[in-house]
Amino acid sequence: MSRISRRPLLRSVLGAALIAAGALCGTAHAQSGKTIKLMVGFPPGGGTDAIARILAEPLKDALGATVVVDNKPGAGGQIAGQALKAAAPDGTTFFLSHDHSISILPLVMKNPGYEPAKDFVPVAGFATFVNAFAVSGGTPAKSFNEYVAWGGKQAKGAVGVPAPASVPEFLVKVIGTKYKLDLVSAPYRGSAPMMADMLGNQIPAGVASIPDFIENHKAGKLRVVAVLGDKRQAALPDVPTFAELGLAGFEDMPYYGIFAPAGTPPAEIERFGAALQKALALPDVREKLTNMGLTVGFSSSQQLAAREAAYAKVWARIIKDSGFVPQ
Repeated sequence: MSRISRRPLLRSVLGAALIAAGALCGTAHAQSGKTIKLMVGFPPGGGTDAIARILAEPLKDALGATVVVDNKPGAGGQIAGQALKAAAPDGTTFFLSHDHSISILPLVMKNPGYEPAKDFVPVAGFATFVNAFAVSGGTPAKSFNEYVAWGGKQAKGAVGVPAPASVPEFLVKVIGTKYKLDLVSAPYRGSAPMMADMLGNQIPAGVASIPDFIENHKAGKLRVVAVLGDKRQAALPDVPTFAELGLAGFEDMPYYGIFAPAGTPPAEIERFGAALQKALALPDVREKLTNMGLTVGFSSSQQLAAREAAYAKVWARIIKDSGFVPQ
């Protein structure tokens, strides 16, 4: 009788052991999955790099794979865009980018080395943001109107921008024309070196995204004095919009999104998009991104593609009207 009773018990114990072993194997498989590269077209220390690092950890958990931020700085994200085009479309390489590399570079360069509509697949969008005008700590102006008054007394005013032929550079030209200031853009290789010069008072002002400026603004090391967009930003409620200051027509907000090489299987696109949506639903992730000055919101592959096309159409007109000739 005891032998008979032990057999079911033995089968039960073995079954439990096999289930536990299977669970462990499954966990090990998830943890030892492929490494995913999340490319960033700017150097470490800038706003885009910080955003990528905020998302990398929750993406790792959602995907069950190692996610590494791969900085490929240079030419306003052009080098990273070319690297994305050349990458294998196997679901291991993605590009976290804002509007400049995707919508603007193809408008200002005759041959950037890629065609986004042909060479990239939009995966998902996750935020919009606005550009801002900031002055260095050594600049006496405490507001944009004070900067205009101060700038009008200068022979020529240099304004830093994170990349040549970028939205910030065109904004410098528009601002100079509107307020009758003799401004010249000083292009950098990303926002990090521009910020270093602003913090060192090597340059009196700069135009870049709010995420690039916000930490140093909060620390009192520089001052954001005006923002674009159709309303004041939650992260900077005391800073007026350019529309309030009399410069309207720049309310269309730039975007952040994830892109993959053309030919990446739809299942991989959907998988990454679902993981991103899951990451954005985490309260701490949303809080960190919001505190950087982003308006967080998930958009599908199709919605990101439509946003990209609409934004490029708006800026194609602005760039053409400026008289800029693609290089």
